[in-house]
Amino acid sequence: MPTITAFENSPDRGRGQARDMRVRWALEEVGQPYDVRLLSFAAMKQPAHLALHPFGQIPTYEDDDLALFESGAIVLHIAERHDGLLPKDANARVRAIAWIFAALSTVEPPIVELSMAMMLERDRSWYAERLPSLQEHVRIRLDELSRRLGKADWLDGAFSAGDLMMVTVLRRLNTSGLLDEFPDIAAYVARGEARPAFRRAFEAQLAVFNAASRS
Repeated sequence: MPTITAFENSPDRGRGQARDMRVRWALEEVGQPYDVRLLSFAAMKQPAHLALHPFGQIPTYEDDDLALFESGAIVLHIAERHDGLLPKDANARVRAIAWIFAALSTVEPPIVELSMAMMLERDRSWYAERLPSLQEHVRIRLDELSRRLGKADWLDGAFSAGDLMMVTVLRRLNTSGLLDEFPDIAAYVARGEARPAFRRAFEAQLAVFNAASRS
């Protein structure tokens, strides 16, 4: 049974935006049971964890003699090892993998930059001036994604690991108001969140936060 790492007390306050959520969801989609090792921020910087993740972050994934870090690599490994997250057709399979990379390399960076500014820079003198530019960079990506998605349910045929990764990236915008400007993208995210495997993963990580809040 694989073991993943997650925050002992997640800074997202149980909203399922920490990157372990991607791995939990992938494991739930393929029906693979897993264990979770919870880490404090201090433990993430200790040698034992740094041996698994050189940047001292979460998640990590351990299964027998394999240890992985980076959520995209972990999700891709799960998708390649189990049926259900990558198409059988070779060309469709590669396109699904391309969407994993697109989510992480093209769509996520401006979203993370906006999120960090909204979280950490509100009291800075430049925040009000910088915010519209950050929002516009995200809108550009959402507009491009909207035009590609069109009226389809998923990015390329059936639901795949590419959709899983894209939905988890887009969920970081849930409190920004920007998804309201793109109803098709908002509906796409909602379809992902409605999947039973997503709900199981979300409830599992929320239970960790609730337990930490009570302690």
